[in-house]
Amino acid sequence: MLHNTKGIVLRVTKYGDTSIIMNAYTELFGLQQYIVKGVRTTSKKGASKAVFYQSAAILQMEVYHSPMKTLQMVKEVNWDYVFQNVYSDVVRNAVATYIVEVLQQTLQPEPHPELFYLIEDTFKQLDKGTAALASNLPIYFLIHLSETLGFGLQGSYSHLTPYLDVKEGQFVKDKPLHPYFLEGQEAQTASTFLQVQFYNDLENIVLNGHQRKKIVELFQLSLSWHYKGFKEIKSLTILQAVLH
Repeated sequence: MLHNTKGIVLRVTKYGDTSIIMNAYTELFGLQQYIVKGVRTTSKKGASKAVFYQSAAILQMEVYHSPMKTLQMVKEVNWDYVFQNVYSDVVRNAVATYIVEVLQQTLQPEPHPELFYLIEDTFKQLDKGTAALASNLPIYFLIHLSETLGFGLQGSYSHLTPYLDVKEGQFVKDKPLHPYFLEGQEAQTASTFLQVQFYNDLENIVLNGHQRKKIVELFQLSLSWHYKGFKEIKSLTILQAVLH
């Protein structure tokens, strides 16, 4: 049957002489694989279609879907949102690449509309927000991705709970015996991220390179504990170099 759904491109690989296989996270069906025919030709029509299939692109898709198949088919696509800055700005592109790689290791085939809207909103804000917002977006996204998937951090920083025990997923009174925790300014900053209600609030959070690196690495590690076979995020090094 034919369906109309929004989809976010996660990975594209060559298939045959003229086609591609696209991994996309869709609003209706969750994580899916699609074959897209005829987009790797030198014809004007093929070249014009190929522009849609870029990492993180937000598309309006007309697709054939069968629950019994692992490989679906795309009939037609168009832009749902056109990025103005994500592909041309070094920082925004590094953030988008990092988020996509995290998603490749955490998304499931089952539909999860709330998660789809989080990803969609994150990429839109990355495109149109300030440089400060873009720099803080990876931390914000890791927090809300974990929360949406059902294992978010609990509590807040106070003189009674001055440590964020990342392994336990909550702010605690006593210093943990393991190394997976934040304290002092880093714990306070993490607490501020947890309380952010609007993307624009990210513009007011100030971090140095060391603080941002430590928080991102710990939150990513926390996420990885919930997924067997979670692999190294190769784009993390590039992200840290660009943001530093």
